[in-house]
Amino acid sequence: MVNSSTENGHWIQRFNAEDAGMQLVCFPHAGGSATYFFPFSTALRPDVAVRAVQYPGRQDRRREPLVDSITELADGVFTALAGPEGIGDGTPFAFFGHSMGAVVAFEVARRLRRAGRPGPVWMFASGRRAPTCHRPGIVHRLDDPGLVAELVRVGGTDPRFLADPELVATFLPVARNDYRAVENHRCEPGEPLDCPITAVVGEDDPQTTVEEALAWAEQTTTSFDLKVFPGGHFYLDSHRDAVTSLIAETLGRVARAGLSTRGLL
Repeated sequence: MVNSSTENGHWIQRFNAEDAGMQLVCFPHAGGSATYFFPFSTALRPDVAVRAVQYPGRQDRRREPLVDSITELADGVFTALAGPEGIGDGTPFAFFGHSMGAVVAFEVARRLRRAGRPGPVWMFASGRRAPTCHRPGIVHRLDDPGLVAELVRVGGTDPRFLADPELVATFLPVARNDYRAVENHRCEPGEPLDCPITAVVGEDDPQTTVEEALAWAEQTTTSFDLKVFPGGHFYLDSHRDAVTSLIAETLGRVARAGLSTRGLL
């Protein structure tokens, strides 16, 4: 069952609404949507309730204008999470962001702190280099065949999908928009987060080296860990069970240690 936040423009999709002791808010990659994280909900129930961010311009929000700014995306997610239909019911929460989603999650966590609201009890940054590791990006400026070739290179999209002209015509504007958002984003200097960070990366990821993932350690005042899996940018597709086990074990330790009260809104 999927419920959305009607008060906040459907920013938050709720995949498992059972009474859980922890929430996990998932942030999709460029071109991705909330349903990418539906398997997380089945793997993590009943202890963790999975919430997934739905960016405008896709699935149930397909009629809404696309947002090509990480700043605006983070503002929208922050407003939704802090609102009555968000995660303010007293249950602690963690963030999991993959690729572009890790950038959005980081910026939302910063906004929570600046607003004087407790933030996530843990952040998982997947398939994304640390904010201080900037690379110039030109993917959003490629022509359509070039963009399709890049999507094939990094994986995560069924090649049969990319071979269908009608589907490609629908999907490419979304992917190009999201690449524009993340490639043009510059992280402003600021204080590190006060929650632990686990960086997760594929050992052959063309977009994030192990060294670039290690740099996430600079973004927390507390503990940091790095997990490296076989595979490329979408290592997650092949190692979802291992990743969800990592999440379950980590958040279970948080709950047992009594640290979860840090995350109350």
